[in-house]
Amino acid sequence: MNLTQDLSIIELVVNASLVVKLIMALLATVSFMSWYWIFRKWFALRDARVRTDKFERDFWSGGDLNSLYQSAANDRHGSGALERIFAAGYREFSKLRGSQKTLDPSAVVDGARRAMRATYQREIDELDAHLAFLASVGSVSPYVGLLGTVWGIMHSFRGLASMSSATLAAVAPGIAEALVATAIGLFAAIPATVAYNRFAHDVDRVAVRFESFMEEFSNILQRQMR
Repeated sequence: MNLTQDLSIIELVVNASLVVKLIMALLATVSFMSWYWIFRKWFALRDARVRTDKFERDFWSGGDLNSLYQSAANDRHGSGALERIFAAGYREFSKLRGSQKTLDPSAVVDGARRAMRATYQREIDELDAHLAFLASVGSVSPYVGLLGTVWGIMHSFRGLASMSSATLAAVAPGIAEALVATAIGLFAAIPATVAYNRFAHDVDRVAVRFESFMEEFSNILQRQMR
């Protein structure tokens, strides 16, 4: 086998030591999982933005709140996160206003706000799901790859100890196969880090929109209690 063949990626992976192969397999698995969640999260956040835009247009178009609530209640699976937040608040508002006539108006609005806050937290937790995994892949994968590289280089030098003379042709394949582990670690880490930063920013923007709506809707409910 000549030097060019030894330095091909496939040959380097095949000829790597067992520990390095296990580390490469782990990094490849983690990379596949991170890409899976990157696509899943991208579609989920895009869907959240589209549904939020649609509900805000319907809400601020001056439609009847009861009609909006009935639409959200009858289509729970097809409704968006902001629509579910609105439905939770309006349902609690209607319940408190209808069942306790002597209840202070501010207490009714506070109850609706608490119901919206609870639903808001569930929705944000859902959008945040698996972002921690992407952050972990982005921060840990390079070190795991570096571990494979260090181990591979140690393995190569142990093999060279039994040789009378070391040439570039003898040293290069062992070092190259060890560096493949670092390359795979970076391949797993870079997309995960970029995706995490982007998705965290998008979740924060969606959360701000949800919080602004809850405050504005609470003001509307407050005016209805007067």
